[in-house]
Amino acid sequence: MTAGVRAFVLGLLLVAGVLPQRMFGQAAGTASTPAVFQIEFTNAKLSPPHWVLKFSQDGSGLFESDGGFAAAGERNQIVVGPIRRPVQLSPEFTAHVFTVARQRKLFNFPCEGNLKVAFQGTKKLSYAGPEGAGSCEYNYSKDKEIQELGDSLQGVETTILDGARLEMLLQHDRLGLDKAMEDLAGEAHSGNALEVGTIRETLEKIANDESVLERARRKARLLLTTGR
Repeated sequence: MTAGVRAFVLGLLLVAGVLPQRMFGQAAGTASTPAVFQIEFTNAKLSPPHWVLKFSQDGSGLFESDGGFAAAGERNQIVVGPIRRPVQLSPEFTAHVFTVARQRKLFNFPCEGNLKVAFQGTKKLSYAGPEGAGSCEYNYSKDKEIQELGDSLQGVETTILDGARLEMLLQHDRLGLDKAMEDLAGEAHSGNALEVGTIRETLEKIANDESVLERARRKARLLLTTGR
């Protein structure tokens, strides 16, 4: 077969769509790869000292953390053990996270600020999707959007941990729920606890449990309705 004939046959196959399926199947699969975001946080002085939140573009994901420890001098403090639980984030929050990831080069740049600030914890942001993959790590970022993104994700972690404590109190110390619900409501109002919907099932249990103080049940119903 001459070169001219081969070129003609190749052209026919491309038009018919045969070669793209065989030769470019791998590239097509890459283009359809679902986008995934992850934050990994580490600070040995905090409880828990290490946690990971990973989720896809539909907001579904997984939260995992090491077991916590009691603060010095607080013997009666509720300590949450290791956590591994599915999460569902709101469409608005999820869209913002993936928008920042794409606007910030999929985190493919040095995001550490190199400023002399106190150690707050190492945050590693990672993205993988059809556009590519990247990650960056920082204590305090020089990039305002990166810093604010990390803060908001720590707000989600606060909510999830508070939810785990509420579950323990519901089982072992229902009177203690009143103070814990007051604390959560305050954190949600100040913006320190975000995405309250991630603990919806726990709040519904509290709101519907007649053995729980009415004040705690009322706060749970308010959080379910307004998120703060």
